[in-house]
Amino acid sequence: MNPYAKLTFLMSLMLGTTITASSNHWLSAWAGLEINTLAIIPLISKSHHPRAIEAAIKYFLVQAAASTLLLFSSMINAWHTGQWDITQLNHPTSSLLLTTAIAMKLGLVPFHFWFP
Repeated sequence: MNPYAKLTFLMSLMLGTTITASSNHWLSAWAGLEINTLAIIPLISKSHHPRAIEAAIKYFLVQAAASTLLLFSSMINAWHTGQWDITQLNHPTSSLLLTTAIAMKLGLVPFHFWFP
């Protein structure tokens, strides 16, 4: 991999983490998580081995499902509370879906089987 491309992906990874950690709005937190996903996929699949490509595809599919759950959770919460603020997570269904989405993104049990 080109060193400039690798540096760009690593900087994007740090940018996405910073955006996610410092966000107060659900959509900006989601955008930071998506930047992280899109930055790490080329780093996972940089060796063109079939197992690396398989790991990247599994990572992408699980992360896309978790991002969908995160957006769905934030929309349910915004629908019931009227706010998109992260600190106003009061609805139980939204809390459960958010916990499931974060567990999928982190690879926690029982969602750890995708972990490359």
